Amino acid sequence: MAGRFAARTTAVPRRQPAAAATAASVPQLTRTWTPPWPLDVRLVLGPLRRGPADPAYRALSDGSFWRATRTPAGPGTLRVSAAPDGRISAAAWGPGAQWLLDGLPALLGEGDAPDAFRPCHRLLAVTHHRRPGLRLLRTGLVMESLIPSILEQKVTTDEAYRAWRLLVRTYGTPAPGPADPAFGTYGLYVMPDARTWATIPSWEWHRAGVDSKRSATILRAVRVARRMEEAASMELPEAMARLQLIPGIGPWTAAETLQRSNGAADAVTVGDLHLPGIVGHALAGDRNADDEAMLALLEPYAGQRHRATRLILLSGRIPPRRAPRMTPRDIARL
Repeated sequence: MAGRFAARTTAVPRRQPAAAATAASVPQLTRTWTPPWPLDVRLVLGPLRRGPADPAYRALSDGSFWRATRTPAGPGTLRVSAAPDGRISAAAWGPGAQWLLDGLPALLGEGDAPDAFRPCHRLLAVTHHRRPGLRLLRTGLVMESLIPSILEQKVTTDEAYRAWRLLVRTYGTPAPGPADPAFGTYGLYVMPDARTWATIPSWEWHRAGVDSKRSATILRAVRVARRMEEAASMELPEAMARLQLIPGIGPWTAAETLQRSNGAADAVTVGDLHLPGIVGHALAGDRNADDEAMLALLEPYAGQRHRATRLILLSGRIPPRRAPRMTPRDIARL
């Protein structure tokens, strides 16, 4: 399906590195915000990062975090840093700058309710106490997280990160704002818009290592991108149902997306290769737990099950690996 659709379209020209753009002339908007609770910006924004070379996200050595995204108002770049006194400083560039600054508190977990979490296992209680700055982010943007989540279906993380990196650098646009030398040869990129995703030729998906099933799912999603974005303002059950109307999007992909777009504290990831064994090992010493056993162990945390799994992952209580890692497939060579 992806190949037949792409054959009738025109390839989109490849973009130039952001360093070649004249983005430095874009006006900068700023905002300062002091949250009334502890905040660890690295922990909060970490789930947005898709690999160490994510073209849309950077964590720099000066303690700043950069994010390039496509907002309802247009492309935008956001820089966030935290002062020792807890004050958050943000700067933004591009048509989406004001939208990003207006959404800064929500992005950093203002709508989250960590106090509603009642741990009944010592591991969770200790980790919850040691991570007071952990809050669940909310981007308010669905496609930004849906597309990379689709790319991560049933492949290794390295394969998915490579596909995201190649496609965004090739078909995205250089992010507005300064071309910081710390970004390296390639600067920040804003992911393609829905129309551009839909015109990527089948051979370019293949070059990026994306099989026809995942590319076809992305094509179906971008054709109804506006309907997908509406899920950002829905309650979790309705949002899960909305995303899963697209063939190829199941509970795993929907949960991974809504954890980020909606700050969904109860969007537990089912269908994951490793998570049931990690949860089972941490809470019951059962590294062979399946989804059913995992959900039973998480039942006391109904409403906060995603937070519980994040705390387990942060605890470091991960079972030792017994089997070889999944072997990456080099689709581009087929």
